Amino acid sequence: MKRRATALATLLLTGAGFGMLTVPAEAAPAVATQTTAACPTGWGSAQKTGASAATDSLVDIRTGRHDCFDRMVFHVPGIGSGKIGYDVRYVNRVYQDGSGQYVPVAGGAILEVRIAAPSYSPETGGATYRGKVAQPLPGVNLAGYRTFKDTRFVGSFEGDTQIGLGVRARLPFRILQLPDRLVVDVAHTWGTAR
Repeated sequence: MKRRATALATLLLTGAGFGMLTVPAEAAPAVATQTTAACPTGWGSAQKTGASAATDSLVDIRTGRHDCFDRMVFHVPGIGSGKIGYDVRYVNRVYQDGSGQYVPVAGGAILEVRIAAPSYSPETGGATYRGKVAQPLPGVNLAGYRTFKDTRFVGSFEGDTQIGLGVRARLPFRILQLPDRLVVDVAHTWGTAR
């Protein structure tokens, strides 16, 4: 007991100038350990498709980084809670619909994303999304992404828009339908850890 009182007094004296509070070891609170949240699993890497309930024009494509996945969002205003048709699958190469032109996409694997929304106005023929064939998506910067490596605008033909998404490897992905948006999430890994 005397040794603990001496140690406590020494700590109080040396720490007093720094405004420190000294607590005896047996009264110290437990230290919380940081836990790692599990990432969702079960998405798989097989082709995913969905039927369209309405047709409106694509106006924007954005990307975002998350703890467990990289995200690509297709904005199709006016569709509201209607469904945007899609066909998303891994391919060896991307070829433009209509012309058959090969569009190179960098990465360990390539996801071809087709959405049932033209990048032009069906009434006027004017562009609603400013993508250029075989060029990276405008306004998308993939610096710092774990999974996404490259994006290419492939084209818009007969009401569908086609995108090439280069990813690090063939990884699981999922599709989400949100109001006015179609979301493609590609996981960082096949496992459950971040």
